[in-house]
Amino acid sequence: MSNLLAQLQKGPAPTEPVSSAGSLPTGKIGNLTITRLIVGGNLTSGNAHSRDLVYVSSLLRQYFTPAKIFETWELCEECGINTAVLRLDDQVVGLLTKYWNERGGKLQWIVQIKPGKRDLEAFRTDIKRAVDHGAVGAYIQGNVSDVLVRDGQIGLLGEVLQCIKDTRVVAGIGAHALEVPMACEKAGLKPDFYLKTLHSPNYWSFNPRGEKWEPFHVGGKLDHDNVWCMQPQETVEFMKSVTTPWIAFKVLAAGAIRPEAGFQYAFDNGADFICAGMFDFQVREDTIIARQILSAGPKRQRPWRA
Repeated sequence: MSNLLAQLQKGPAPTEPVSSAGSLPTGKIGNLTITRLIVGGNLTSGNAHSRDLVYVSSLLRQYFTPAKIFETWELCEECGINTAVLRLDDQVVGLLTKYWNERGGKLQWIVQIKPGKRDLEAFRTDIKRAVDHGAVGAYIQGNVSDVLVRDGQIGLLGEVLQCIKDTRVVAGIGAHALEVPMACEKAGLKPDFYLKTLHSPNYWSFNPRGEKWEPFHVGGKLDHDNVWCMQPQETVEFMKSVTTPWIAFKVLAAGAIRPEAGFQYAFDNGADFICAGMFDFQVREDTIIARQILSAGPKRQRPWRA
């Protein structure tokens, strides 16, 4: 296992050099300039959607040592990515502080807010901590928003959104369930961005038994850890009328869809930005793919909103 891990940490040797020349297109959310490809944080935090493979998250935690995380972030910046979406915990705060202060890193941090308790004071405490440690944007984590909307607590969602805005960073709402942006639009909430799942259903394990899906981590027995956007076409149609910038995530269905197809699908279907978790050995190729898709001009019906 140790030899295998050492080989994985080196990454596969490319048969040909891969060029990363060129810049990534950007968009604006509030006063932030953000590259249209954003690096996600599940992998660097050692949390993997692994279907029924119980060892994957442990393997990730062995692979992504602090040195490997710094190497991955540096590769992202070298290839033109300027923003990361990362959770709020002691590990992330410590790594970012060292990365910025000791290694000269410049990645912008958009933080996901997911306190242990569902009350305004808990949200406010986490928001303040994140902003005090350098976050330039914050959003209510998708699982949390799904539950609040399911339970009819749209008012609390709005209060949390306002708490983020009060700190003068860009404020967003995350979601797996389409009901979340629908409820927010109906209630007149005004986030600076939505972070909403979007991926094609064209992979073999997508909802294999045709069951009705509940919001992620809410449905229990219906959660197969392989579906994050149960209504992709309905999401695409609804978001056409939404003028708020949209960051699409889970665009590769947690590794089930190749980036050539997943990135194209997301940009063609209205996403203004995409957030993707990347191993270090995927960063260059993924940025090249994103740049080529954007340079060619996605076949969009939704106008760019950022």
